[in-house]
Amino acid sequence: MTEKVWYIYMIRCKGGVLYTGITTDVQRRFKEHKSGKGAKFLRGKAPLTLVYQQQVGNHSDALKVEIKIKKFSKIEKETMILAGESPSQS
Repeated sequence: MTEKVWYIYMIRCKGGVLYTGITTDVQRRFKEHKSGKGAKFLRGKAPLTLVYQQQVGNHSDALKVEIKIKKFSKIEKETMILAGESPSQS
């Protein structure tokens, strides 16, 4: 059995706040967030805009990248969005 491919994604909310998450299906997860069935953090923060997605490998890799990105400053996240690149997992 092959392991699922995981993605890191960022959503921009009201006020420009950036939410970072991981999933195996970005579009499905974004629809869940928009319908209020996703992360509690995003509830009431519409409009939501998917601004970044990047394939990052397996679940372990995705968790490592998510932790790394969540430590970034807003400027670093915005730069990453503009560049369209994911940081390395190391």
